[in-house]
Amino acid sequence: MRIDTPQVATHLLANGQNYLTPIGSFLRKSSFDELPQLWSVLKGDMSLVGPRPALFNQYDLKELRTKLGVHKIAPGVTGWAQINGRDELPIPEKVKFDKFYFDKRSIWFDLKIIFLTVYKVLHRSDVSH
Repeated sequence: MRIDTPQVATHLLANGQNYLTPIGSFLRKSSFDELPQLWSVLKGDMSLVGPRPALFNQYDLKELRTKLGVHKIAPGVTGWAQINGRDELPIPEKVKFDKFYFDKRSIWFDLKIIFLTVYKVLHRSDVSH
């Protein structure tokens, strides 16, 4: 992203494509921009699967997650909401997916989400441009 990009969620940018650099566009489409988060997983600050971390200014997302108790689990590199719409989901719907994951989480569900994430990344689906 360019330095002058507004600090808002990707889906809120009127013309998000205008803020991408050529390398940024490739990183975003390939999801390589997510790789640094693996360091956070190794440190124990994140898990592989869980609700995606909220941006510092996503107060509505944080409030809804807190209301439903979803904030109690570690954020993840990928999650149920990501494979069901990613950036295209409105906040309330994203939180419903987060809550569903919170209630149903298990090793098998996590493996399913990881498998579906790999599939979606390889097919570049649900990625904001």
